[in-house]
Formats: sequence, C-alpha cells, structure tokens
Amino acid sequence: MSRVTNFPQMGRKGNKGTVSVREKNNAIEIYFTYKGKRRTLGGGPYTPLNFKAAEQRARQIELDILSGNLDESLDKYRSHTYLEKKEKAKFLTPLQLWEEYFEYIRPSLKQTTCNKYHKTFTPLFSKIGEISVIDTEQVKKKVLQVTTVGQAREVITKLSAACDWARRKRLLQANPYEGLAREMPRPRYAVESKPNAFTPQEKEAVLTAFATDTRPGLNFRRYRPLVEFWFLTGCRPSEGIGLQWKHVAPDYSHVKFEGSLTTAGGSPVPIRVMGSKTNKMRQFPCSPKLKELLQSIKPESANPEDLVFPSPRGGGINYTNFATKIWGKVVDPIKPDTTPYCCRDTFITTQIINGVQESIIAYWCDNSVEVIQKHYADFIKMSQITPTDY
Repeated sequence: MSRVTNFPQMGRKGNKGTVSVREKNNAIEIYFTYKGKRRTLGGGPYTPLNFKAAEQRARQIELDILSGNLDESLDKYRSHTYLEKKEKAKFLTPLQLWEEYFEYIRPSLKQTTCNKYHKTFTPLFSKIGEISVIDTEQVKKKVLQVTTVGQAREVITKLSAACDWARRKRLLQANPYEGLAREMPRPRYAVESKPNAFTPQEKEAVLTAFATDTRPGLNFRRYRPLVEFWFLTGCRPSEGIGLQWKHVAPDYSHVKFEGSLTTAGGSPVPIRVMGSKTNKMRQFPCSPKLKELLQSIKPESANPEDLVFPSPRGGGINYTNFATKIWGKVVDPIKPDTTPYCCRDTFITTQIINGVQESIIAYWCDNSVEVIQKHYADFIKMSQITPTDY
C-alpha cells in the first residue's frame, strides 16, 4: 500500500497545491508545485524512519514557501549523502568520467570500435582539461575550441551516455548533458548528405580504367574484380575485402556476408570483425554477372579460408591505403571526390530505378527501409523532377 502525507500550503492566496510525501515502488518522494513548476525531491528507500525524516523536510519546505524563503536549488532540504556526491562531482573531470565509463563498455565493443574510441575520444577529453564535468557550458565551449562542430556533437553525445551510466551507478545525481547534443549545430555533411552514385557510363569507365591501367611498376589491374564486386553487390567495402571462399556457395548461387576486414580505429593491419556494422549476417543472391565474375577468379586450389580478393602479398587489402593511394589515382579523372563507398550508392540507386522493393534492397545492403527511402529514393525522385514551363 502506498503512503502519502499532504501538507496544505495555507496562508498564501492563489498558491495552489500541496507539499506531499509519498512512498512509491519502495522509494520516498517529496513533491510540490512552486511558481507553476512541478518540483520533486528524493527521500531515499522506504523505511519508517526515512518517511518521518521526509515529512520533517516537507514541513520545512512548506514553512519556507509561506515565508518566501524557499531555497530553489532544494539543497537545503536534501540528505547529506546527496550533498556529498554533488560536492564530489564538482571535482570530477570529463576525462576521469570517460575513462571509468570506457572501461565499463569496453567488453561489449568490437575491437575496431574500441580502438576508434580510444584513439579519437580519449585525447579530446584530455584537451578539455580540469573543468568540472557538471559545468556543461564551460565543457561545451572548450570542446568546440579543440575540435570540429561535427566531432563536438559526438563528444557531447558520448559524455551524455557516460553521465547516464554515472547516474545509474550513483556517481552523479543527474545527467546535465541530456539533450545538449541536439541543440548543437550539425556539420554540413550531416545536414546535406546525399548519395554520390556513378552513372552507368561512369561505372563502366571506372571498371575499364582499372582493367587497363599501365602505371610503371604498379599493378592496379588486379583490383578490377574487387571494384566490380562492390558495384554488383552494394556491400560495404570492408565486407568485400573480408570475403572468403567459404562464403561463396559451391554453385555460385549466393554469397554470405558474415564479417569484414577493416583498419578502422587506427589498426595498422586489417582486423577481422564478425558480423556487419549492425551486427547482422546476411545471404546475398548472385546475379548472372556476379556468378560469372566469381567463377572467373576462383583458383583451382582455393582453400575455403582463402580471401576472394587478396592483397598482392596474399594477405588482406588495407582499405585505408587503397582508398587514399589507389582509388583516387584511377577514378578522379573520371569523377573526382568519390570513394569506394560510391559503388554502394551506385548499386542502391540502380536497384531503386529498376523498381526493386525498398525492403529487399535494405536486406541486401544491411540497411533500413527508412534510410533507403530518405537518402536514396527521395533524392532520386527530386533530382528527376523539373519545373513546368507555363
């Protein structure tokens, strides 16, 4: 049975409501309305003694409201434990909180994500310095000074997650960063993001450029099958790089995307990551062209563990090196400012134009229907509409 004690706010005309103490879900809460705003104050876990103490605090609140002396911070009416934690939080820096939170989430992260977080966010939190984590305005100001607008939003988002964790662990009483990232300006690429697909003519030109490249001492021609595979599947580049022959059906009817090879997070060598970016595995049906491609490149002595698209030395292709040192040299003369991810854009765009259901495209590409509709379908529709001349 819940317990409620009400203390009528008498003697002040027009002041509605009461100061009330109640027990709910085995916890005590003091609540009242002041200047039109609902205020609450925790009273700790329910015990008869804690309930009596909460009633005494409620009476003090009532007297202070009537006399015009209410401490609007409510600190006057809080427990010593709360005030001790609040005082301790003043000396907790963003870096200290991040390091504790990072150790907590580390076991649940992929190695590449772990590397990225440590390489990207830990140095940024270090640059914030000795500012108190609860001083949100100063922290926000400092973050915007030491990094870009886009990354500043990420830092504040991570800090908000860390504060949520700290609140659950009772290291903080509240999350002062809740909703703050949404108020920060968004980077241009996030506001104006749109697919960057190749036209059919550009796509064929790219494949021809790789197939006929004759740079002295360099064999960029060997990457032509990989580039064509990206165009034919719409997979993430790291998924194509990580594909093994065991993932290709013996009859070439389908391939399975069960992981990737990636250098994300600052890894010097490609790391195998199981599952996709969304931790899913999927089966992709092979078109006639894809079957022909895979049949043409499979060695007679292929081992199931062998990579379908190995590097010149037989290991995994380093995507970062490929994207920065090879892709641009071959593709920029055809269409500048692209990356291998544009092969994915091209695949998705082509499927939409050919009338394939968005839910099927989303499954093939490990995406959501919402993303397909928002970033591809709507863009294609708008780019194909022209004003009517009157």
